[in-house]
Amino acid sequence: MAVVTGASSGIGREYARRLARRGTSLIVVGRREERLTELAGDFPDVQVETVVADLAESAGIQTVIDAIGDQAVTMLVNNAGVAHYSPFADLSPAHATELIGVKVHAPTMLTHAVVSGMISRGQGQIVNVAGMLAFSGPASLEQVGLHRSVYASSLAYALAFSQTLQTEIAVHGIGVQALLPGVVATEFHERQGMDLSAVPRMTAADVVTASLRGIELGEGVTAPGVEQVHLLEEIFSADLNAFGAQSAELAARYRD
Repeated sequence: MAVVTGASSGIGREYARRLARRGTSLIVVGRREERLTELAGDFPDVQVETVVADLAESAGIQTVIDAIGDQAVTMLVNNAGVAHYSPFADLSPAHATELIGVKVHAPTMLTHAVVSGMISRGQGQIVNVAGMLAFSGPASLEQVGLHRSVYASSLAYALAFSQTLQTEIAVHGIGVQALLPGVVATEFHERQGMDLSAVPRMTAADVVTASLRGIELGEGVTAPGVEQVHLLEEIFSADLNAFGAQSAELAARYRD
């Protein structure tokens, strides 16, 4: 049994379809019931349970957890997304709460709901769909072209959560992947009122292909559009170097 959130469109829909073609039974989660029903109807020979839920709300998260129940989940794809690109000072509390709910709270709680069962069975795969903006903290506004403080931070959380969780549960035979696509040709940006039709974009199908192949390769971080994988290795090596360089002594630059 696989659980895929954000399955109404884009990466989530493609992921669900790819798994269904393999004969994997599914719980597909989204806000648009008609899209989920259509998806289920395309695979009459596969068990596909549709769950309409708003993962920005605790009640919606609980709806998914209740639907999972005691079923043996072998794969969880935390894909549901929302952006609300905006200058931080202009970001409404409602939009900030929705973004954090969908991209931070929901993946954490859904992962918590399935991980104990995965550990007890000694197998499982968790995929946390984030994005390359997880690395954009040091970038200037001119370099990225959008206001992204809360959104990018939520993706950075997904990356750190995936990496640290992997260190905890890999010993139990469970894989955790942070999936970091760049700009993808889906409805995602259109729903934010952004026209990116002139921007080179990867297809959702290619993103899912990279994710599934990355799982086979044992990757903890899969960046579908990064050809030079050593760049990622250098980032994580630098992280560990900085982490290991800390001392109980005050750094010289801060001394009088």
